[in-house]
Amino acid sequence: MSDDTTFGVGEGPTANVSVSLHVGNISAVRARAGKRGFSAYVDAAVQRQIERDNLAELVSQHEAAHGAFTREEIDAARAELRGADEAAGNAA
Repeated sequence: MSDDTTFGVGEGPTANVSVSLHVGNISAVRARAGKRGFSAYVDAAVQRQIERDNLAELVSQHEAAHGAFTREEIDAARAELRGADEAAGNAA
């Protein structure tokens, strides 16, 4: 793999890295994913965190340019993400 190759989040070959984790977190991951699923579980968690960080940056940039989201905008976004049926059920 060349140093100038760029992969998006969740893309590319896997590589071994060394990380330090709290023993309690290690135990919890092993209990959920088993020893052989440990790497996939941690990789998925890292990917979700990167996606959350990216979303937080987008929200911050939008709010800096346009002001805070209104309750109506937030509710509309939730309805779109979850589907109209669930949004209607939550309104009742």
